[in-house]
Amino acid sequence: MFLYIKILLQFVSMSSHLRSRGIMEIVESDTVDRILEQWAEKRPDLDASPMGVFGRLSRAKAVLDRSLSRTFGRFGLHSWEFDVLATLRRNGEPYSLTPTELYRSMMLSSGAMTNRLDRLEGRGLVRRSRDPRDRRGVRITLTEEGLELIERAVEAHVEGEEKMLGSLSEEDRELLAGLLRKLLISMEVAECGETEPTGVPRE
Repeated sequence: MFLYIKILLQFVSMSSHLRSRGIMEIVESDTVDRILEQWAEKRPDLDASPMGVFGRLSRAKAVLDRSLSRTFGRFGLHSWEFDVLATLRRNGEPYSLTPTELYRSMMLSSGAMTNRLDRLEGRGLVRRSRDPRDRRGVRITLTEEGLELIERAVEAHVEGEEKMLGSLSEEDRELLAGLLRKLLISMEVAECGETEPTGVPRE
């Protein structure tokens, strides 16, 4: 869900920026509009309007991915590496979590998380240690090098996000937050409906 938020933020910000420069008045339609026109012509019985939202989200994702790649690349990081380090950092001192806490926070499988932690540990950005509360458990902790790196990377990341929102007023941002809330609730409800076993009555 976080990814969809960032995609929509960038799309709205880009649109507002273009409008402020008078470009939106010149470019009255985009590729998605043409796709919708084709569906309207070939399948007039089909309401393809949701494609207008998610089609643009998909296209904005490609732009967003390139932007994130450039930002994180300045610090020698991939997006997933940034996410792990940032998750540890935002949990506060001693910047330590269990592998389970990490992969649940990042919605990854335990196997995928193990491989990623191996790579980060090999780079000296995190270290594994025994969990003092559970002798069988392990904790993942930021090293000094990892902390220093994520401090600089997250500052650059936030700066980039602020630039994307720079053309939006406080009112615009509040409106956008409300729209995002509605979008997330709608998507989560739809997702729950898709994963609900057939034949099981809803409460």
